[in-house]
Amino acid sequence: MTFDAIDQKLIHLLQRDSKQTNKELSNKLNLSVTAVYERIKKLENQGVISRYVALVNKEKVDKSFVAFCHIKLTQHAQDYVVKFEKEVTNLQEVLECYHISGDYDYLLKVLVKDMEAFREFMVNRLTKINHIGSTHSMFMINEVKHTTAITV
Repeated sequence: MTFDAIDQKLIHLLQRDSKQTNKELSNKLNLSVTAVYERIKKLENQGVISRYVALVNKEKVDKSFVAFCHIKLTQHAQDYVVKFEKEVTNLQEVLECYHISGDYDYLLKVLVKDMEAFREFMVNRLTKINHIGSTHSMFMINEVKHTTAITV
């Protein structure tokens, strides 16, 4: 899908602050409020904009311990993969899960309060999922870059 310069700027502005009013956006884009509204609706209807969310500061909610877990399944049978993916989506501590290539099968981004909470998660939640052969965890030292914005 290709976007004209106005759509590109509109997407950029919405990704920086989606609570801007159509009037504010119209001033920044030199368009009418109606034109901005129609462009946003078009982007929503095409699935370019899938939803609007609030980004929560993890320190303010006492969940600043970030871990990345590599997961290796015991087998790559379809039912094992489907079952793992279904169960991992129910773990609230898992923010992201990717099926990956390489030595491991999955990469999880886990967010908890501290190391004790991470151990609790590993021992009592994650490793209860059947068919996990091995795990390898790494912990964030410092967040150098974190963005949700996608350049179009």
